[in-house]
Amino acid sequence: MSPPFSSLSSQIALITITTSIFFLSSSLPPASSSATTPPHPHPFKKIYAFGDSYTDTGNTESTTGPSGFNFVSSLPYGRTFFHHPTNRYSDGRLVIDFVTQALSLPYLPPYLNQKADKSMGVNFAVAGSTAIRHSFFVKNNLTLNITPQSLVTQLKWFDKSLEAQGCKGPTTKRQCDEAINDALFWVGEIGANDYAYTLGSSVSSITIQQLAIKSVTGFLQALLARGAKYVVVQGLPTTGCLTLAMYLSAEDDRDDIGCVASVNKQSFHHNNILQSKLHELRKQFPHSVIVYADYWNSYRTVMRNLGKYGFREPFKVCCGSGGGPYNYEPFSACGSPLSSSCSNPPQYINWDGVHLTEAMYKVVSESFLKGSFCHPPFEYLLSRKKQAAGKH
Repeated sequence: MSPPFSSLSSQIALITITTSIFFLSSSLPPASSSATTPPHPHPFKKIYAFGDSYTDTGNTESTTGPSGFNFVSSLPYGRTFFHHPTNRYSDGRLVIDFVTQALSLPYLPPYLNQKADKSMGVNFAVAGSTAIRHSFFVKNNLTLNITPQSLVTQLKWFDKSLEAQGCKGPTTKRQCDEAINDALFWVGEIGANDYAYTLGSSVSSITIQQLAIKSVTGFLQALLARGAKYVVVQGLPTTGCLTLAMYLSAEDDRDDIGCVASVNKQSFHHNNILQSKLHELRKQFPHSVIVYADYWNSYRTVMRNLGKYGFREPFKVCCGSGGGPYNYEPFSACGSPLSSSCSNPPQYINWDGVHLTEAMYKVVSESFLKGSFCHPPFEYLLSRKKQAAGKH
């Protein structure tokens, strides 16, 4: 990492971020296409989602989420689509919301909402969540403002959800089949917070890379061992293109699309290793469909074709303060008294400096569901599900 990142690591510890790189050249669907058109009506009966703030639909709020975002439970969060805050870290819908729409399912309720109807799926994602278990950060005195939940937590919540559906082991095979066989498992990007929380510390990025990949791989093995048949795993996005990264980096630390080169390089290696692990898991679980969703390449394509997708501001935040090229100050975050939000969110990629606008999430979701950024294609997963359904 470049020196500016290390010297301002205390600021980064307040912010939830995500990071990545993987180079492919393909095209996204046109911005006008709809992600809400069901590719097949009701191919799945439910969805289980996991991840961090890019996927969290309400497991945190202003008082329980990352302290850099103390206003997520207030407007202007949620202004664009819901017209009120929903504890999503955006102005509107997330990738997972567009996925549920495309599959003709309702928006996923957060696991911690005990009153919600969870018969068609649950969202276990937590803003600020890490891939590595929380005890690692405690051991290394890196617990300031860190959300205590990790993938370990999300797996425990999932197991409790299965128990609530009557799935309690080998003696309840029918209930387990009903809970799992017709479900899509959507694992949102996870691991970038692990890197962010350790910047400026004695813990190396290589250590984080190894531990985070091991944690994600173990988590996926656990889901597959429990019977998951259809799994989508998102890679990390190009966090070097996020406003926070641009704000903290040296101006000479840039790549060919104007983003922070050192951050994207780190994510490139992370995503490459993740994909190699997914290849191994496909061999270990040949009857399951495991799809890699290439978030980085999707983001990169948008950055190279801003006008095509209706964007005018690649780095400036829609909701922030301070003016200047980024309109971003870490300690006057979106929703704070000093902040304001733009009148045209669809023209912005960055919502609050770390999270994206609904418009960007929509483009990304279309690239996964209809474009060429899932490997194998999402349509292949749907066809496998249709074939399985025809046998029963």
